[in-house]
Amino acid sequence: MFNLERLRILNAVAVHGSVAQGAQALHITPSGVSQHLNKLERETGHRLLEPDGRGVRLTHAGRVLAEHAAGVVAQTGAAENDLADLREETLGPLRIGSVGSAVRTLLPRTLAELARAHPRLIPSVRDGEVIDMMPLLLRGELDLLLVESWANRPVFLPPGLSVRPLVDEEVSAALSDRHPLAGRERVGLAELEGTPFASCSPGTEQHEALVQALRGRGVEPDVRYLLDEVPTQLALVAADLAAALVPEMAQWPAPPGVRFVPLDAPLRREIAAVWRAEYESPPIRACLAALSGGSEGGGEHGGAG
Repeated sequence: MFNLERLRILNAVAVHGSVAQGAQALHITPSGVSQHLNKLERETGHRLLEPDGRGVRLTHAGRVLAEHAAGVVAQTGAAENDLADLREETLGPLRIGSVGSAVRTLLPRTLAELARAHPRLIPSVRDGEVIDMMPLLLRGELDLLLVESWANRPVFLPPGLSVRPLVDEEVSAALSDRHPLAGRERVGLAELEGTPFASCSPGTEQHEALVQALRGRGVEPDVRYLLDEVPTQLALVAADLAAALVPEMAQWPAPPGVRFVPLDAPLRREIAAVWRAEYESPPIRACLAALSGGSEGGGEHGGAG
């Protein structure tokens, strides 16, 4: 591998036309330039300079390498500028993971705001369940994660994460408008005994919160349909095949024939942003500001356990 500093010196000699002028541009001595170029010749196995009157000029091999050196120097300079910009400017990749309802309701506005305010930021998004995406965050494959946490079953967050709550919302029972309890102003979970349920897969926040909520009312859950997309769950609800517990943000879009009935013992779900505390970056701060609809900074941080 070529030495970057020697390539920089070769580029200076090529640009300025002589060893002396290249040395002056780099603020080093001509002998220092010659020593570096001699070492570069040994590294490459080619003569890079040849006599030209009282001075020297680049050989054909020197000109070929100088063209590559110019590209390397330019790219290195761009990288240095970008890293310097990180102190003041938000740029580069931002990898976001999120539960599906937050993707539909929170992220479109957030991503549009980031594109307007920080055009050099490059966000990407993947949706999924907390149980699947938390390892990606901890391994550094995601930068920011939007998680759901149900009041009757708070999400477990490993140590070393910072948290910012974003949304706190009520959970309702999704029933077919043909269900006998669909006309009620409120419904008790115990009254839904005997009704099959649709939910996400076991281990997910929605599934475990549903099971605990029903068992807390003395009902053994009949979770007959395991569907990771809430809109698909609602399609079965509309067909009067199942009920579901659905937070407000996940109630859109709902097919015709679905009614959302509040619970008589209110249940709530929170959406929060989490990230690795030691790796908070300008892109993360900008995204948090856009998610919160406010200015950067002032977030709530704390190691979660």
